[in-house]
Amino acid sequence: MYHSISTAPELDDRPYYRTRTHPPVFRRQIEFLSRNGYQSIGLSAAIHGLDCGFPSTEKPVVITFDDGYADFYTEAYPVLCQYGYTATVFLPTAYIGDTPRHFENTACLTWNQVRELSRDGVEFGSHSVTHTQLACLSVAKLQDELRDSKAAIEDKTAVDVTSFAYPGAFPSHLPEFKDTLHQLLAENGYRVGVCTMIGTVRMSSDPHFLERLPINTLDDERLFAAKLAGSYDWLRHAQKLYKSLKG
Repeated sequence: MYHSISTAPELDDRPYYRTRTHPPVFRRQIEFLSRNGYQSIGLSAAIHGLDCGFPSTEKPVVITFDDGYADFYTEAYPVLCQYGYTATVFLPTAYIGDTPRHFENTACLTWNQVRELSRDGVEFGSHSVTHTQLACLSVAKLQDELRDSKAAIEDKTAVDVTSFAYPGAFPSHLPEFKDTLHQLLAENGYRVGVCTMIGTVRMSSDPHFLERLPINTLDDERLFAAKLAGSYDWLRHAQKLYKSLKG
């Protein structure tokens, strides 16, 4: 789970909450994946692999980018192309325009850039319309966020949108909300989704709420390798407990 590939100041300087990865660090991380035989796949292929099993020789990884920042186009995509990798980018559509708009003081992609990247094979998914905490919305407003963001991307790219990334902290401690969201995602044609629950994906993972590994510029090679190996997965339990206690 990447966000911005840049050297801009962090909004939150606590290590876990950092969302920026410096371009040279990102290059080293992608080079590490290539050197160690990881193969990037799309989310649909990942779900198929979970259902049917991956060949034992494969080391699949899904590379995702939240928030639709313009530096994906200028910094991340050229590196991914160099190593033959693909990615999925999740767009908060209120911040994607015909001219650059900004989310959290950072420029976002334009629709022309989205269309160009889409033609080159980058998958785009929804990150809602407004990037608000969806658990605070009425069912009607939640439906609007899911439906309208999907429709906007499909209208601008002429490509079906089947993936969704939950914006912000995922409320794993709210089972009733999760059930409602699960139902609405399915009704709106989303076959797969990701969230901020920490960890590698397992056979038991919910296809609409797949775990991810948060990555930022503090992930040196040793930590990056440990996360990929599953050594970070135990934190999902601490994360869920913290959310339930926080309420």
